Amino acid sequence: MNAPTFLTWSENNTTRTALWRSDQALPKHVVLTDDTMTADTAYRLACAGTGLLWRSDFQNARQMLQALTRRIDKPKKVRAKKSSSDAPVIPGATFHAHRQAQAQRTRILSQVLIELNGDYGIDLRRAPNAKAACLQAFGPANDAPSVISLRSLQGVIGAFEWRKNGVEVTAMGEALRIYPHYGVFSPVRGEYVDLVVKTPLPEALKSHPIAFDIGVGTGVLSAVLARRGAKHVVATDMSERALTCARDNLQRLGLQNQIELLHTDLFPPGQAALIVCNPPWLPARATSLLEQAVYDEGSQMLRGFLDGLTAHLSEGGEGWLILSDLAEHLGLRSRQLLQAWIAEAGLQVLGRMDTKPVHSKINDETDALHAARAAEVTSLWRLGVLADRTAP
Repeated sequence: MNAPTFLTWSENNTTRTALWRSDQALPKHVVLTDDTMTADTAYRLACAGTGLLWRSDFQNARQMLQALTRRIDKPKKVRAKKSSSDAPVIPGATFHAHRQAQAQRTRILSQVLIELNGDYGIDLRRAPNAKAACLQAFGPANDAPSVISLRSLQGVIGAFEWRKNGVEVTAMGEALRIYPHYGVFSPVRGEYVDLVVKTPLPEALKSHPIAFDIGVGTGVLSAVLARRGAKHVVATDMSERALTCARDNLQRLGLQNQIELLHTDLFPPGQAALIVCNPPWLPARATSLLEQAVYDEGSQMLRGFLDGLTAHLSEGGEGWLILSDLAEHLGLRSRQLLQAWIAEAGLQVLGRMDTKPVHSKINDETDALHAARAAEVTSLWRLGVLADRTAP
């Protein structure tokens, strides 16, 4: 775990310090802010990296955040540049420009700050009671103040609602729900779950009824494997939040005795007849807890899974790689490179099942990445060890 970070500011001729609870970097400076500050002034300060510690009505802080959002999203005049047919095509240029713009947007909007007191209370007029949400996200209060960006606080409250209401995973049956925890990616894109439900299980699972789930997350895929007949599932993750979330979901589903959870990187000890992995789909650096489920810098988890399969698959076993081809459409990774990594790992492709996503962004033509999203296909690659891998 990372060491705690503290925010320091001056108030009433006193130096104040509080625990920093946001994913974003500490502000360069902090000023006390209230309803008298104009949105233009707040925008200028936020763009300069100054934190705006709110000291008046909470609902007005929300309105200030909305005003900053409007200023960021206001269409900008773009000077037309002369195009040249000789200009080099930069792979992933559109994606990287979009990421940069999103990072700048997040940095600015994260400058509106809210202080939480020692029991997670908020001493502002018309502030919501976020104590239960913060308790779930951060654990027991320690009687010391902390500071969080208003955007992060909204995320904490939203995660509390997700966890309270759960997410229906239709591929598992209407009666089954998954309850995501704060900082653990919700299985709202159900197409990858459908693939695991529909792909025929390897015959080897009958004689060696052990399956591994690499990167357990909420536990949804482990639950599917157990429901499909894997007598023993070993699920791993490096995130304590994910393991806690998975444990909660598996207990709710009555599968806690069938599924073993381990805090480890990638593979547990031993071999399995089926090893499933749904790694982050895009090779880029994550900047927040939730982004760790989306971005895999340098394709480290993907390559680690491929490179470790041959040692951990039992005879006749299969590795199931669940991967979107969005990175290919964005110019971040080619299909040829993925296939080369599979071959270099001593693996062969036994089959592949494809599905198209159904999320709303595929129809959003205002999205900078719309063309790539509209063409996206999610696949389950069935991988096996090459027959001559162990040949002398």
